[in-house]
Formats: sequence, C-alpha cells, structure tokens
Amino acid sequence: MGNYRYQVRSGAGQVVSGVVFAESVTAAAAVLRAQGQQVVSINAAEEGGATRSALLERLRSLNAGRPKPKHVLDFTTQLAVMIRAGINLRAALEGIADQTEHPVFKKVILQLKADVESGKQFSQALQRNPRLFGPLYINMVRASEMSGAFAEMLDRIAAYIGQEIETRKMVIGAAIYPGVIATMAVGVTVFLLTFVLPKFAGIFKGKEEVLPWSTKFLLGLSDFMVANWIYLLAAAAGVGGALFAFARTELGGFVLDKLKLTIPVVRAMFRALYISRGLQTMGQLVNAGVPLLDTLAITGDVSGNRLYEGLWRTVHVNVKQGKKIANPLTKSRLLPRAVVQMIAAGEESGKLGEVLDEISAYYAKQLKDHIKAVTSMIEPIMIVCMGSVVGFIAMAVILPIFKMSAIVK
Repeated sequence: MGNYRYQVRSGAGQVVSGVVFAESVTAAAAVLRAQGQQVVSINAAEEGGATRSALLERLRSLNAGRPKPKHVLDFTTQLAVMIRAGINLRAALEGIADQTEHPVFKKVILQLKADVESGKQFSQALQRNPRLFGPLYINMVRASEMSGAFAEMLDRIAAYIGQEIETRKMVIGAAIYPGVIATMAVGVTVFLLTFVLPKFAGIFKGKEEVLPWSTKFLLGLSDFMVANWIYLLAAAAGVGGALFAFARTELGGFVLDKLKLTIPVVRAMFRALYISRGLQTMGQLVNAGVPLLDTLAITGDVSGNRLYEGLWRTVHVNVKQGKKIANPLTKSRLLPRAVVQMIAAGEESGKLGEVLDEISAYYAKQLKDHIKAVTSMIEPIMIVCMGSVVGFIAMAVILPIFKMSAIVK
C-alpha cells in the first residue's frame, strides 16, 4: 500500500492532479477509472512529502470541525443560482468546491461531483452523507429529479434550512441568558460560603448563644463545604454525568421531552417549536410531491421530540391502513383542535400543502412571541432568586454583628 500521485483529464478537458492511496499503480488506476476519470499519468508519490501533506490535511480537517448547517445552506443557495443560470450539475459542484474553504465540506462536495460523474443521481450521491443532508433534503431532491424543477426545489430547501437555523438561534439565545444568570448565582453563593463566611467564623466564635438560626445554619454549611469540597465536587460531577447519561437513554430522553411540554414557563414555547417544525417539514414535502407515507416518516424523524415523533408514527400507521391524516390527530392533545380541523379541511380540499404552510408560518410567529415572553419572564425570576440568596447570606452575617454591638453598648 502506498500513495500515488496522478493526473486525470476532466470532462471539460482540464488536467487535474492529486494523490490516491492504493496497493499498486494498477489498483490506483482502477480506483480513478471507477470514478469516471480519464487517467493521464500515475507515479509513486514521495513518502515524506505525501506523509507531511496528509498530516497537514488531517490537522486542517480537525481544526475546521464538522460542517455546520450554515455550510449546507450556502452550498444549496449557490447550487440553485448556478443551476438556474444554466450551468450543468457537475460544473456547478466543481465551481462551488473551488470556492469552499472548509476542508471537510470541500471533500464532501468533490465526492458528490465524483458520484455524479460516475452516473449516479444527485439524490443517490447525497445519501453518502445522511447526517449532513438529512432525509428531508434527500427526498426533496429526489422528487425534483422526477419533476424536473431542480432549481426551484433547491430554493425551497434553502428557505427551509434558513428557517431552521433562525429557529435554532432563537431557542439557544433564549436559553443563554438564564444559563449565565444561574451560573453566576451558584458561583457567587459558593464563593460567599467558602471564602467570605469563614472569615467571620472567628468573630462569632464563643458567641453561639446569641446567633440567629440562619447564621448557625450558614456557618455549619460553610464548614461542611470547606472540609468536604473535594467530595462535593466529585459528587456534583457524578450527578451531572449520571443525568447527562440518563438523558441520552430512550427513557431519559422521553422524560426530558415530556418535561419540556409540562414546565409552565417554557411549555408554550416548546409546543410552538415542535408544531411549527413538524408542519413546516410536512408542508415542504407535500408541496414537493414526496409520497405521503415517506412524508409522515420524515416528519416524525425531524420533529425533535419523542412525543411528537410518536404522534406522527401513529399517523403514518393509520394512513398506511387507508385512514385519513386527521383521524389519529383528533385523539391527541399535542395539536390544538383548530389545527387538526384545518388539516382535515386541507386534506378534503386537496390543498393540504398550502394549509400546512400557513399553519407553520403562524406557529413560527407564535414561537418568536413565546421566546420573547419566556426571556422577559425568566429574567426577573432569576434576578429575584439570586438577590434572595445573596440577601439571605448577607443578613445572616450582618444581623449578628448588629446584635453583638447592641449588647456591648
């Protein structure tokens, strides 16, 4: 096995160079021909240079990390523009790859180009990277290959990905502020109990009979934390790790998804998120001409919540048995009755895709309003909680000092 430097001629007549890893020159040539390449020359590469090149390429890939949805959005948008301009798919992929700076994503695009050149459908080439191009992306591209509206479908996919990125940013943004405030509250409390309060222990020593219960409690808690901080830190890490591991199990994930729809402050926000995401996905696939059973399966996969995933799985089973979409939805509390009625009306009129688009747009607006409401509600709650904790500690320290001053006078 070794590295072989090659030169191949592209379909446009250009000579392209590169390095391939194979058992022999013959095997390397076979690999290139299997990719649809016209081989010009193949020679054994210098080991030192090839090794350094491979190492540098590996380091660049690790530093860049995995491609993000933003890379997929940019790729889809550029591809739609180039296809609409009359550029063939192979040349469009080559042009986008030349402009892509992310090394991992560039490899993905070049692999897509190689697969297309070998005669595969673009949707088949996308299936090599299911985590990057999800089932919705692949099925919508497959539907466009049958209908011939490739550029228009890419525009629709780009709009969907852009909406998903915006929604994710809003949800993450709503969680950042409470997380920062909670971290600060815990940090300040631990600092006061372990660094500040022990300095007052000498002042209160021998005067325990005049100390209020709050001061005695905090002094005892402070002594305990200082004496056992290693064990407490290990216990906190263990509990955090156990909760994280539990959340990754099927049962833990179900409990977490249930809590998201139960906690009063955030349940309306998460409900709007899952309804908007599910119906938007379903509407896009229906309008793209994807078969209904495939549409329902994909909607369940991208719903983001196990309860809603189970709902769409149930709908999938019922539709497979010849029933209508609205029938199982009427028995669930996960969708409002008005939404179910509109879906039933769209199904009866044959305008299901349009109805789903309108409902998802409405709930996307509702999601923005709920995020603003949750943020404005959590902010004062966290401030009050943090102020109460710090105030309790401060009063537990100050009151005994005032009391002792009064006794001295």
